[in-house]
Amino acid sequence: MEKQKILISGASMAGLTLAYWLDQYGYQVMVVELSKGFRTGGSPIDVRGDALEVARKMGILDKIKKKEFIHRDAIVNAQDEILVQFALNTRTEYLGDIEIHRDDLMGILSDSIAEKNVELIFENRLTDIRQHEDYVDVTFKDGQQRRFDFVFGADGTHSAVRQLVFGEDSRFVKSFGAYFATVGISDMNFDRPAEGALIYQEVGKAAALYPYKDNITAMLAFRSPVLDWDYKDMEQHKAFLAGHFVDSGWRIPDILHKMLQSDKLYFDEVCQIHMPRWSDHRVALVGDAAYTAGFPTGMGTSLAMQGATLLAEAIHETDGGFQRAFVEYDRKFRPAVDAAQAKILRGLNWLLPPTAEDLKRSVDHFK
Repeated sequence: MEKQKILISGASMAGLTLAYWLDQYGYQVMVVELSKGFRTGGSPIDVRGDALEVARKMGILDKIKKKEFIHRDAIVNAQDEILVQFALNTRTEYLGDIEIHRDDLMGILSDSIAEKNVELIFENRLTDIRQHEDYVDVTFKDGQQRRFDFVFGADGTHSAVRQLVFGEDSRFVKSFGAYFATVGISDMNFDRPAEGALIYQEVGKAAALYPYKDNITAMLAFRSPVLDWDYKDMEQHKAFLAGHFVDSGWRIPDILHKMLQSDKLYFDEVCQIHMPRWSDHRVALVGDAAYTAGFPTGMGTSLAMQGATLLAEAIHETDGGFQRAFVEYDRKFRPAVDAAQAKILRGLNWLLPPTAEDLKRSVDHFK
């Protein structure tokens, strides 16, 4: 019997986890990714809760543990004096969770499919999806046309698959009036042991430096009325940053300068994706494309790995009854998604204190 053909859009945490399991279950899998290679950079991420069991089933938990980023972060004042230090994963609610640099986890996941029969296509994307009763026709940016049994969108918060199949983003995006930017910096003086992140906060603003090996990831975040913005327009993003951080203290002028000079700036809004359903006939979404939790929750990676695993299991266990599989995926996983998304306001109010009283509480929380 010929293998069913699967196309996954996005070589993300969700996309690679899904590719691993679907190959394991006997499907012919192709992954298409817009970037030139696996996306690198970004601040450390967490593998939490049920995602640790997913990693164990995949045989990669020990590898993740070996790359665990054990550190103590510090909140500092404008004079760079430490106000409080803390190790998040030693706190009761996070005990057992693993923090890891994004590049390390991406490397572990990509290695997990390296010897499998997964076809990886970089520097390409989907431009058209046409669903039929028994198959899906897709067109790629390079003009190539292919036919698949199923298409899965694992292409992030700004998912092209979601827009092509489900419609305009405005129907699904919930904005929280906050924005953030990150960039890798190799020539900034950290001038202290690279023990963990330095975090500086003002009312409605925050900055952080995450040292790692020979590089530092810098972050700026701010509250704002919802902006009319284009996520592909880097010059617009730089103008927003320059306007919001013009009078800020600490090392923000230096961080801002580095961001304004960079051609690798990442800018996004704090938002969530809320959808009444994650599938449409033979197309389904997974990870941030379906249920972005928002980075202040710390749950994006875990939801991606969990959701991809549950989706693959549902397809495998229903033996081709894909409509039943998609219903089961939603039924089993939506409670976990709802619980994770509910955490965003707590995380956002800690990161970007809305008042002077909240600013003081963000420090007192760790004392």
